[in-house]
Amino acid sequence: MSTAQYIFTETQYVQELERLQVIEKIFDPTSHQRLKSTGINTNWRCLEVGAGAGSITQWMADIVGEKGQVVAVDLDTRFVANLEASNVEVVEGDIQHLPLDKQSFDLVHARYVLIHNPDVHKVLSKLLELVKPGGWIVLEEPDFAAARALAGEDFACQAVNNVNRAIEQMFTARGMDYGLGAKLPALLQSYGLQSFAVEVDTHLSQGGSGIATMMNMSTRQLAEKYLATGAVTQADIDHYGRFAEDSNSWAIYYATVGVIAQKQ
Repeated sequence: MSTAQYIFTETQYVQELERLQVIEKIFDPTSHQRLKSTGINTNWRCLEVGAGAGSITQWMADIVGEKGQVVAVDLDTRFVANLEASNVEVVEGDIQHLPLDKQSFDLVHARYVLIHNPDVHKVLSKLLELVKPGGWIVLEEPDFAAARALAGEDFACQAVNNVNRAIEQMFTARGMDYGLGAKLPALLQSYGLQSFAVEVDTHLSQGGSGIATMMNMSTRQLAEKYLATGAVTQADIDHYGRFAEDSNSWAIYYATVGVIAQKQ
């Protein structure tokens, strides 16, 4: 994935850091449980792809201990460059092209990474070749096809659904699959991974909740891209923001599909 393909690359530093930290606060507890289910332990060598603001990297580093290692990869490492753990290596670049040793990781984790890649198979093949035999891969991807407004003023619900269409069109125009999460289990099965667990979190959320707030932040940052699709107006984006803050509103903003698989 090139930097140009990542939809948040052009956003401002403070806004993007705040958005990533909100994502961590909301989703880290569930990611922790999925990672724990692999048996992650001291001395493991782990890879975090799309390290973001660094919370999962730091969490894994604490578990694997001084004799373990966590490699944190991101296209933009500005938010993890100052991680001080001696067992963390930060690498900036595209995971597809980094010279990492094959079959060298006990655990590979990526959250909301594959959806930003037009060639999902190429990226997934790279990740799987990095996993040791008997090692684990944990992937978490969104399914925006599940998104819809459920309760709120009619005009606001229509605005939310218009923004959802803009999200679909933005991803599609970039050759990306906005419903990737739902296809993740079958995709992994096609690589011969038979022993895996599948978990689905449908984020039915009230206005003012963490997920609604995070999606409102994303919508503000990506407003120009959404407007460029022609599916929304500025009024739609403004109504979306008020809907996301209204405690009487309810929506499924998207679903997250988590897959935990062991490589034979």
